[in-house]
Amino acid sequence: MGQVSASSSITVPADPQRVLAAVADYDTVRPRILSAHYRDYRVLEGGKGTGTVAEWILQATEKRQRSVHAVVTATDSTVTEKDSNSTLVNTWTVSPDGTGSTVTLLTTWNGAGGVKGIFEGIFAPLGLKKIQAEVLANLKKELA
Repeated sequence: MGQVSASSSITVPADPQRVLAAVADYDTVRPRILSAHYRDYRVLEGGKGTGTVAEWILQATEKRQRSVHAVVTATDSTVTEKDSNSTLVNTWTVSPDGTGSTVTLLTTWNGAGGVKGIFEGIFAPLGLKKIQAEVLANLKKELA
């Protein structure tokens, strides 16, 4: 069982503090930037930054879905979502980039073993990168 990861980045025309505040806003911003792959999204506790607990179902493919119960921690440059239901971790990193910011979304999890794990390690990151890119593009539109 090896670690599987997918990462996508985008540059947005906003300062890092504004971007980080948007990424950590699970009440208002997050529902607006999620792609159609996310459903049943809801905030259970908090809503902004550390201490937030949110749930959603990620419909990665027609047949594969994951129920996520995310517990959030935030620092001055990252927002981390740890899934209580699995080993999945989303890490949003915001860094200055000229007059704007670069946002990177990294998703990691412990993959399956054996042949299934080989296929998961090859194909899951490709699909997840497409989902990440759509969410990041929506974030950019939100901040434009």
